[in-house]
Amino acid sequence: MSFYTSLSGLQAAQTDLSTISHNLANVSTNGFKKSRTEFADVMATSVTTSPTSQIGSGTVVRANRQQFGQGPSQQSTSGLDLAISGDGFFAVKPNVDINKVNYTRNGGFSVNDDHYVVDANGGHLQVYPVDGSGAVVASDLDNAISLKLPETSGVAVPTTSVKYTTNFSSNAALPTQSTFSRFDPKSYNQSTSSTIYDSSGNAITMTSYFARESISDGTTDSTWRVYSFIGDDQLKSGNGANSYQTMTFDKDGVLKSGGSVLFDDFTPSGATMPQAITLEFSNKTTQVAAPFSVSDKSQNGMSVGALEGVTVDGEGMVKASFSNGDVQNLGKVMLVKFSNPSGLRQLGNSYWTQTGISGEAQTGAAGSPGYGNIMSNMVERSNVDITEELVALIAAQRNFQANSKALDTASQISQTIFNIRS
Repeated sequence: MSFYTSLSGLQAAQTDLSTISHNLANVSTNGFKKSRTEFADVMATSVTTSPTSQIGSGTVVRANRQQFGQGPSQQSTSGLDLAISGDGFFAVKPNVDINKVNYTRNGGFSVNDDHYVVDANGGHLQVYPVDGSGAVVASDLDNAISLKLPETSGVAVPTTSVKYTTNFSSNAALPTQSTFSRFDPKSYNQSTSSTIYDSSGNAITMTSYFARESISDGTTDSTWRVYSFIGDDQLKSGNGANSYQTMTFDKDGVLKSGGSVLFDDFTPSGATMPQAITLEFSNKTTQVAAPFSVSDKSQNGMSVGALEGVTVDGEGMVKASFSNGDVQNLGKVMLVKFSNPSGLRQLGNSYWTQTGISGEAQTGAAGSPGYGNIMSNMVERSNVDITEELVALIAAQRNFQANSKALDTASQISQTIFNIRS
């Protein structure tokens, strides 16, 4: 009988060695949770057996229990690297088109070719859908969505109005070159530029050149000519009849006329219809002795915003920023907890799935009781302590050796009995 007692000890020690080896092998696996082998003694008794004379029958592996203690967090430079400070799990789907959900503590996420946020195994991160204000509109696992980053934001709005607030210096002289050429600085006094947009949202540059035409003698008005170009195309008004805009100031430097003109003959590259643009100088535009200046400029066009960055705040809200200044709330990271996480089934690749022992998945948000908090630019490392595991490895090895010695002793005793002669 002692053979089987020692054999059970050997098997238990072997299991313990395997568990420790598995822990050590995953010391660098992000989100990995170590396991601990738990044993129980085996007793075979009956009602007639005296409790003072009971002898055990060995040991048995009672459980290989997972230890879900917090692993150390390592800082990263990616805004999609997430770590949970607490007991929650991320929910990921192996495929967006199926209902199967796995759970993980490995928050090293990135973006795949289809612009979905995925982990290293291709699992799609699940988030709560939100409205434009960031309010969650559905808060259960069945209505969770796979987080996808949009490439663009908004729609292109062509520029129809450009506005300036300008001061034209009353001390400016007439250009020395009377014939205007934008390539000859002697034919104009000043210039200014604005970025405007065509109907496709392409950014183009509009440049206006200001040439003084006449100087007031104290009783008469002063005039300026404004020549405007987009690229190499000169803007014209009156169906192409007028190639410049004339602005008139009275002797006190107040704008009297010519403060607004409609350019109606510009057709952007690739477009089939002209794009009408109004150039307007505000009523604060003056002509005084101060130097030429543009104190304000604006235009009403807008490009389509290209994705520039994505962040996740402490509450799990995923926000995308775009080149046109838009900021969109894309979803709120879903966290999942279980009443008995040690009962989760390990699937490998730092994945778990629920079982009857773990209990049903309970969904919540970062900061809610029992779910933990989300830290961005961080990744949770394995919770394996190398020193602790090596000490446990030595102890398991000694246990194995001790049971081997007991088995050898039992063998020697048996051999002695076999050698007894009558």
